[in-house]
Amino acid sequence: MNIGKVSTAMITPFLPDGSIHFEMIAKIIEHLIANGSDSIVVCGTTGESPTLSHNEKMDIIRFTVETVDGRVPVIAGTGSNNTQQSIDMTQEAEEAGVDGAMLVTPYYNKPDQRGMYEHFKAIASNTNLPVLLYNIPGRSVVNMSPETILHLSTISNIVAVKEASGSLDQMGLILHGKEEEFQVYSGDDGLTLPLLAIGGEGIISVASHIIGGDMQRMIQAFESGDRELAKRIHLAMLPLVHALFAKPNPVTIKYALSKLGFDVEAVRLPLVGLSKDEQLAYDLVWDTYMKQREMFVLS
Repeated sequence: MNIGKVSTAMITPFLPDGSIHFEMIAKIIEHLIANGSDSIVVCGTTGESPTLSHNEKMDIIRFTVETVDGRVPVIAGTGSNNTQQSIDMTQEAEEAGVDGAMLVTPYYNKPDQRGMYEHFKAIASNTNLPVLLYNIPGRSVVNMSPETILHLSTISNIVAVKEASGSLDQMGLILHGKEEEFQVYSGDDGLTLPLLAIGGEGIISVASHIIGGDMQRMIQAFESGDRELAKRIHLAMLPLVHALFAKPNPVTIKYALSKLGFDVEAVRLPLVGLSKDEQLAYDLVWDTYMKQREMFVLS
């Protein structure tokens, strides 16, 4: 499975009554495909998966597969801290026609490295789907070590890792020890270019909801040898990326999309929307980015 250079972890829009806004999901999908997303991850953290019921997740997965209709790969977030539940959901997603499954490191249980290995091995052994590991110690509390990731990478259908540890050292150790086919993606938008520089594959992104095309241009500039342009785009993006994660994800990216005309600002409790002051702070960063973009990023 080739998920490309820029994969977007898609938000979940809600109607005023809190139910899923499927018409808006369709609009977001079209926007992402038209603006730099090589693939779409559905029902991940950015999709507010902790507040979605099992049935809601499966409805969103089926709707996304049907709407995308094979134009780009669809990866379903099917992992949890319950191994059997993860197996069941991964199998349901496979039946729904997804192209891959993304499995988060078990949270709250705090398994050791051997427990993490057995967890992911059990899920991968019960599906034919390509599996992407998702290491995010900031949310799961435990960090999957490079040694465990490399051990798991020898399982035939475990094909990639989304590394959101924030550690280039950890990513470097994985890249140093992996087989050629295993792919390493950043889970942090601000580390996209640094990861590419040490041999990583790309980004599973939040910021690509609004700057996917710019991210693609940065990657293309780097790969074509125009390191100066890649650096300029990267440095211009950094304040925007920091602003997008100043509040819990996906609160700010939903506000950012609403500024582009998508009615998606609502989040489910325990998350809350941006205050007026927080909105103004984001608006200032966005306006600055757009001015820089006009002046030199895409000149």
